[in-house]
Parts: sequence; structure tokens; C-alpha cells
Amino acid sequence: MNGKKLLADYAPMCVIWVLIVLLFGALSENFLTVGTLTTIAGQVPPLALICCGMTLVLIIGGIDLSVGSVLALGASILSVLLAKGCPLVFAVIAAVVSGGLMGLLNGAISVLLKIPSFIVTLGTLKIAFGIAMWVTASETVTVGVKLEPFVARLPGGVPVSFLIALALVILTQLTLSRTVYGRHLIAIGTNESAVRLAGVPTIWKRISVFGVTGLLVGLASIFFAARLGGANAEIGTGLELSAIAAVVIGGTSLMGGRGSIVNSFVGALIILTLEAGL
Repeated sequence: MNGKKLLADYAPMCVIWVLIVLLFGALSENFLTVGTLTTIAGQVPPLALICCGMTLVLIIGGIDLSVGSVLALGASILSVLLAKGCPLVFAVIAAVVSGGLMGLLNGAISVLLKIPSFIVTLGTLKIAFGIAMWVTASETVTVGVKLEPFVARLPGGVPVSFLIALALVILTQLTLSRTVYGRHLIAIGTNESAVRLAGVPTIWKRISVFGVTGLLVGLASIFFAARLGGANAEIGTGLELSAIAAVVIGGTSLMGGRGSIVNSFVGALIILTLEAGL
């Protein structure tokens, strides 16, 4: 039964992605090559990690429009610290923590002050962008090969970052579907009042979702900066739209209460494959 359920849940999205790959392969002899497929795989990790967080936020009935600017902020902090000679570990931690703090700020303002997350994250989008502009002095900061470990590839050409992102996708999916915390998030998105009356601390769970999303975006900023070899305040422009599109394509409801991390991951694959194919 479990096998049939998994097949029913994930097979349709995977089939759609395979059909898109075959379509572009038929239209262009240069598409179905190792180079093209490994390039797409290298672009997947940042968007996939953002989609993990965005799925959780949408499941509880919220939205996060700040992820693109928060990613740019994390990448900017990372690049500036490395350019100034800071150790790689310290710079990576700073980038991830910056994302987590912005996420907690989003959650605290939205949940505690009862302001729609659409409005809150639209505001923090501009705040994060402004801080990134200040951090980088409105310039592009390059780091050379200092982030080379994050763009390493296996002998077959598969990026290590892709495997890391895939592992985090599976971990997040298991957290959502196999833990009490994940079940509470789905219940909050379905009927928050009922969950609150049942004694579940919905306030802190909702804030935590924004915090987790921020951490994932901070991690995504490292892979993004590593792929570009640096950062500026504008590198995340439009990423929030790509993430929302991928998550919705994956079947997550904008009204909350329903979503799948794995299908959001496949949705990200579809978005990136379409970009590469077109």
C-alpha cells in the first residue's frame, strides 16, 4: 500500500519532467548531453532549498516574498567576509545565520503582530536588499576559488551540491510527513483554530517555519555564491517568483494545508529544465 501511495504521489510530477526533457531532446540535438544535464543539476541546489522552505510556509497558510533578497544578503555577507580574509567556516556560518535571523524576523512580525506575511515579507525584501547593498557597497564582490568546495563534482560530473540538496529535500519531506511537528504544520494550515484549541502552541510553530525557511535560504546563498564566484545585492532578483511557481507546480496549495517537498523539488527541476531548454 505504501509503495502504491508513493507512486501515486510522486510519479505524475516525475513523468511530466521526463516528458519535458524528452521534448527538448527531440527539438535540439544539444540538449540531451552530459554538459547540459550537469549544468542544470548545478543550478538546482539553491532553488531546491528555497522551495523546501517555501513549501513549509505555504502549508501553514503564509508566503515569503523576501527569499530572493535574503539569499542575496547571505551571499553578500559570505563574499565580503571571504574577500576580507575571514575563514571559510566563519563566513559560511554568518551567511546561514543571517538567513535564519531574517526568517525569524518575518515570522515574529507576521505572527505576533498579526500582519499578513505577504505584507511583512514584501517589506523585509526591501530591508534585506538595502542591507546587501550596504554590505557590498553597491558593487559585485568576487571570491575566486575560495568557495571551490561547494562546486565540487563527482567523477561522473554530478555536482556534490546536488546530492546535498537532494538529501535535505528527503529529510524535510520526512520531517513533514513522518513527525508530529510536520503533522502540526499541515493541521495549522487546514484549521489553525482547531489546532490551537487542541493545545498545540501554534504561534511558535508558525514562527519556527519562517526561521527554518530563512536557514535554508542562507544555505542556498552559499551554493549560489559558489556557482557565481561572488555576489552582489541583485543576484536574488526574481528567485521568489521561481520558487513559488515551482512549489505551486508541485501541488502545494496557496491556501495552506497541503503540500509535498519532493514534488516541489521536481517542480524546481521542471522550472530549470524549461529555462535551459528554451
